[in-house]
Amino acid sequence: MKFSLEWLKYFLETDASVAQIAAALNRIGHEVDEIEDPAEKLAGFRIAHVLTAAKHPDADKLQVLSVDTGEGEPLQVVCGAPNARAGMKGVLGLPGAVVPANGMELRKSAIRGVESNGMMCSVRELELGEEHDGIIELPGDAPVGQGFAEYQGASPVFDVAITPNRPDCMGVYGIARDLAAAGVGQLKDFAVRQTDGEGACPVEIRTDDPDGCPAFHGRVIRGVTNGTSPEWMQRRLIAAGQRPISALVDATNYLMLAFGRPAHVYDLAKLSGPVVARRAKDGETIEALNEKTYTLDDTITVIADDNGVHDIGGIMGGEHSGATEATTDVLLEIAYFDPARIGVTGRKLGIATDARTRFERGVDPAFLEDGLAILTDLIVRTCGGTPTEAVRAGSAPDGAKVIAFDPALTQRLGGVDVDEAEQRRILEALDFKVGPDWQVTCPPRRHDIEGPADLVEEVVRIHGLDAVESVALPRAEGVARPTATPQQAMERRLRRAAAAGGLKEAITWSFLPVPEAEHFADGHQLWVLDNPISEDMKAMRPSLLPGLLSATKRNMDRGADSLRLFEIGRRYFRRSDGASDEKAALGVLLAGEKTSRGWASGKASAFDAYDAKAAAERLLAEAGAPVEKLMVMEDAGEQFHPGQSGTLRLGPKNVLARFGALHPRTLEAFDVDGPVMAAEIFLDAIPQKKGASFARSAYAPPALQAITRDFAFLVDASLPASDLLRAVKGADKQAIVDARVFDVFAGQGVAEGRKSVALEVTLQPGEKTFTDEQIKAISDAIVAAAAKQGAELRG
Repeated sequence: MKFSLEWLKYFLETDASVAQIAAALNRIGHEVDEIEDPAEKLAGFRIAHVLTAAKHPDADKLQVLSVDTGEGEPLQVVCGAPNARAGMKGVLGLPGAVVPANGMELRKSAIRGVESNGMMCSVRELELGEEHDGIIELPGDAPVGQGFAEYQGASPVFDVAITPNRPDCMGVYGIARDLAAAGVGQLKDFAVRQTDGEGACPVEIRTDDPDGCPAFHGRVIRGVTNGTSPEWMQRRLIAAGQRPISALVDATNYLMLAFGRPAHVYDLAKLSGPVVARRAKDGETIEALNEKTYTLDDTITVIADDNGVHDIGGIMGGEHSGATEATTDVLLEIAYFDPARIGVTGRKLGIATDARTRFERGVDPAFLEDGLAILTDLIVRTCGGTPTEAVRAGSAPDGAKVIAFDPALTQRLGGVDVDEAEQRRILEALDFKVGPDWQVTCPPRRHDIEGPADLVEEVVRIHGLDAVESVALPRAEGVARPTATPQQAMERRLRRAAAAGGLKEAITWSFLPVPEAEHFADGHQLWVLDNPISEDMKAMRPSLLPGLLSATKRNMDRGADSLRLFEIGRRYFRRSDGASDEKAALGVLLAGEKTSRGWASGKASAFDAYDAKAAAERLLAEAGAPVEKLMVMEDAGEQFHPGQSGTLRLGPKNVLARFGALHPRTLEAFDVDGPVMAAEIFLDAIPQKKGASFARSAYAPPALQAITRDFAFLVDASLPASDLLRAVKGADKQAIVDARVFDVFAGQGVAEGRKSVALEVTLQPGEKTFTDEQIKAISDAIVAAAAKQGAELRG
């Protein structure tokens, strides 16, 4: 929420500086995101007096002005504004100034051969409004040479993050109340000018949906002139990020931003019959103020007349009945809408507005009467007109909540010792009524107060959150016991190992668009949400790879040439019995360049399926999987390229990981340029070690030196080398400690359909060095084990 210091001081009498106010806001729980000083944007712009205006010698629509800036000789400025003339006063941007609207730095330049020393500015160029037909015209008494920011009284603007439980502070008055309670000034008395009106309201107002709209107040104002809103109102709205539209619309926006109370104005001439808050009919439509058409159903509360729907209640008005320059008679609407209904409607229609934000969190139900009076006064003062008597349909919730409070709770729950008198002062300053027996009556706008603990929070935050002392939690003597579960400990190891291997961790949404989730469902039933945040976040992810692919696309679209990403998270499925199934997984994605081009390496090289396999094996080893026993098999899934992918399994059915190049169809579905390599490790499939002791066994290196022997076998070309390796390692599990492939050859000298696989086998003697007979026996066992795989020792 944005507001200017000037607007804050309209409600708060204070001499505090901007820094002091910002510190107080942070101290009482309203985080200040940013402080913007418009004076900085307007540096280099000053009030100037146009002395002469002559036609440009080489352009019909340009004039050459002689401008007095109050310093030295007059400056020559070329200007194209139709209202530029001798004798007027305006705003001159000097060379070096930066135009706020477009970021252009002004310089001394020649325009059609005539030197120009800056620019005379329009309202739009200085971001003070939308007018741009001519340059700014200032009153005759404007002081020549004064900085325009100083003349304007440019005020610093606070951007404050209001937490969802504090809708009472979604208006400047609520912020001022909190600051006054914290001792940063005095809250000014704000007298609401009530009016009885003249004559009965000519429009019947009622609510036929008391659940969605319990209360609907309104009145008619005749004879208004909908021109431009006053400069002071526009200045405050612009500071708050609102674009001034017209006096009538600006008045409703001013009420909302000042007091947190949305309202609406209808052009009376465009209404027919009673104006009613009711449920929409299935299939009814409305063209809203955002120029979009929405189809409604009978769960949505609307404001309608005999002609149809004019307003999505509490969210957005309709285009048809909005006020225009030709509007002369208006109907004001101040209503109370059910917060839950507003939230459901907003999510269903996908509309986010300032009004929805406030109604959804809960506006002050007791502010209907004062809100109507303030809006009436604003319109009459700015647009003229004669108001009728007010009409009040229904009634807002008025049950005042009373809480029995013990001041000692503040010390016990909040950790600070606050004097009882000070606690009473704080609560009363926040508009709570505190009885002698500490029965506390809450103001209706404080929907967040539910019990004594909430009152403690109010006292502590106004006393100052920084006054809460940091106290360490008690702990038992001795070495602390581990608190992480085996699963958490494994995930921590995997994160460190992945990062050490050059991968960067990504954290993506657990929600996906339904088509992306279906692409990775692999026949599982998806979890699809009934009330998603948006349509793009409707299905729970069945795999981590879609999120990593989306992250890859975002980074590649921004010029990233090499991506090495990983993520540890959960996959979600729906079981046949309707229960949820949540499984841990680790995803890896490699895209772009593996090595960059260079004078030594030559061209850049890309990742391949073996890089994904190596990453999967390394991380599986870190997770404690028996990597030496893994089988490499096919069928990684239709998302992967069938000739460049595989799975790592313990046995034919237990799939621990899948890896390889993603299929071109997958890349096309996610609009990613390939090739892209990926691996997905299913952490829940890794067998847990049984009976593992807490301490590691002492490292004891072998006393005798290992020896190696090389073997070359002729095998079928289709036989995976891993199958041959596994058979060889099993020939003598005590003596053979390792085996690796160091050469694969097919071609001359090798029969067609066959290949030569060369292995290096490492033998480790135990207590005695191997004899020749023992080595020969081991070699014979290796050849015999290989023969079972159809391998023949190559001569």
